[in-house]
Amino acid sequence: MKTLPKLQFITQPVAKYSTSELIEQACLGGIKLIQLRLKNVTENEIYREAKLGAEICKKHKATFILNDYLSIAKDLDLDGVHLGKTDRSPILAREILGKSKLIGGTANEYADILNLIKAKVNYIGLGPFRFTKTKAVLSPTLGLDGYSEIIKKLEDFNCPPIYAIGGIENDDINPILETGVYGIAVSGLIANADDVVKASKEILELF
Repeated sequence: MKTLPKLQFITQPVAKYSTSELIEQACLGGIKLIQLRLKNVTENEIYREAKLGAEICKKHKATFILNDYLSIAKDLDLDGVHLGKTDRSPILAREILGKSKLIGGTANEYADILNLIKAKVNYIGLGPFRFTKTKAVLSPTLGLDGYSEIIKKLEDFNCPPIYAIGGIENDDINPILETGVYGIAVSGLIANADDVVKASKEILELF
């Protein structure tokens, strides 16, 4: 498994761009790990957008993963999936997708991380850092202290890379990285920017 980029972009619907246009703009800005996340749409639409997104990311040499929908990820031979806590099991995902694919999981607390370590995921999205409108049902926010405390508890574990996620702004990135997390996952910070290419480049410079 190759080294993961430290910045992950998660798509969300915006008025200014279609999903594929948004992915293209993020790639032009240098983003190398993109997760397609679509809610409240048909499976046919997810399939169509995943196919387009995969083609765009392949052109830009970016890793492209899908939120949930294992059958679509397998059918389109995507780079992997991200699984929420109520989605399919990472162990099942590994059986379906194979050893070479990227499998990420969501964690809101220390116990979640231990379960994901046992399931042998490739990375963990840990959050939320602060309140965010991206998710309808939100777990308690962690803040810098929450990340620091959890990372310290994990010192004796062979833990996969942890991405902080949830309401993160540019000024938060360096303080969050100082807690020991591996990387940052953002959605609205890029998707809602006036200039997605410029915003992506500016965030990458912070790393």
